[in-house]
Amino acid sequence: MPSKDDFIKAEGTSFPGKTYVDHLLRPVFNDQRDYLFKQMFQIHRAHVVMLAEQGILDKKEAGVILQGVEAVAKTDYQKLEYDPQFEDLFFMMEHKISEEIGPDLAGKMHIARSRNDMGVAMYRLVLREHILVLLESSQLLTDALLEQIGEHAETIITAYTHTQPAQPTTLGHYLTAILDVFLRDINRLWYAYETVNRSPMGAAALSTTGFPINRKRVCELLGFSELVENSYDAIAGADYLVESATAVLSMMVNCGRWIQDFLQLVTREHNIIKVADPYVQISSIMPQKRNPVSIEHSRSLASSSAGEALAAIQMIHNTPFGDIVDTEDDLQPHLYRSYEKANRVIQLMHAVIRTMEVDKQRALNQAKTSCITITELADVLARDKNVAFRSAHQIASSIAKKCSQEKLQLNEIPFRTVNEEIKKRCNVSLRQEEWNKIICPIEFIKKRNIQGGPNPDEVNRMAKERRNFLSQLETQLTEEKNRLSSAKRKLQEAVEKWMADIKY
Repeated sequence: MPSKDDFIKAEGTSFPGKTYVDHLLRPVFNDQRDYLFKQMFQIHRAHVVMLAEQGILDKKEAGVILQGVEAVAKTDYQKLEYDPQFEDLFFMMEHKISEEIGPDLAGKMHIARSRNDMGVAMYRLVLREHILVLLESSQLLTDALLEQIGEHAETIITAYTHTQPAQPTTLGHYLTAILDVFLRDINRLWYAYETVNRSPMGAAALSTTGFPINRKRVCELLGFSELVENSYDAIAGADYLVESATAVLSMMVNCGRWIQDFLQLVTREHNIIKVADPYVQISSIMPQKRNPVSIEHSRSLASSSAGEALAAIQMIHNTPFGDIVDTEDDLQPHLYRSYEKANRVIQLMHAVIRTMEVDKQRALNQAKTSCITITELADVLARDKNVAFRSAHQIASSIAKKCSQEKLQLNEIPFRTVNEEIKKRCNVSLRQEEWNKIICPIEFIKKRNIQGGPNPDEVNRMAKERRNFLSQLETQLTEEKNRLSSAKRKLQEAVEKWMADIKY
């Protein structure tokens, strides 16, 4: 254990101390290097082009500055290491540009901007990209779900409430429920994207600038859809972070629930779904095992993604409304990691669902157990025999209890016994044909043709509507990616134009 004097000697007597460097500046530098390098240079380009177009920089100055920016942008950023003479990556790159073009011109590059608006712009650019990547992967999963819905609109399975067998449904009906929740999560991602995709540039520190800049031009060149108009809001508002965090949090919480279902359906006890060989792992000691590790990792990663998103939300909670480190270098990597992990979950489960096999006969056989069609007995008595519904329910309950006591399935109880139980409470009886339909899961499903129900025709109708909606989402994503590519091309063309005007 070092003495106080030895500790101070090792730390140094001026900022930054060794502990501050090792546990803050260096990790922050590494995050900035890994996540923000390319976006930083996009902002340099757009800002200098705007300054030149506004006449704030003359033609030659703009060309030389942009040449320096382009030269330093070619740096292999993955090889950059923290240097204590620079506070962070921003100052290191400023120094490298100064070495290329001189400190005076390098300084002019920062006219009418601040680390504040530039930092928020970088964060938004990175987050925008993460959201689009997750949206693209989400379309793969929705397509796989729709494919399986079409394949299994008539595949009877057991539906559960309170973890107990409840009623028959179809796998297509169940997957449509998953799809609908997932589509709402996709919509939440798009809403978050619209909030994120706004430019803070031109806000400077918080009150704009006295130079005659054009904020909309920088917004256009960086591919933002609009401005964060109020300059204080541009550097202080953190709702774009909260909205991004809650969107991915919602998606991962929702996915985690049905992923847990999948883990049950692939057990030997259920054995309804078989995961394809590329996504299972054999035990090192038990050769009979087919461990569904792809689903297990998805569940774990979904929880980790949700945790990262919650960390970001907690870091914003009760913070001052202004430019603060809470919403900057320490927070941003949590969100990026949340989206990266969410993307891994969606990609893994897309592969599982796209390639899975379903044992339809086993699923049907299970749906004939546990008296799960008994609801139909109550419905038949009330609907067709004019029995009061509460009495009908009591009759159905008594027959279910009798099956349980005698360890019989509903299709095994003698038909005579059924009518005896009915006559204890009312003066009606069933025909054998009626009873056969009551105990048949297929007939149960067929009758549930109300809008949104499991009847195969209804499931196919819903799937068709969802397919049309998915096509709209695909078009929306394609158009947005094309718009961003166009903005990137326009920025590069503007940069090349100003550099071409340099005279030597």
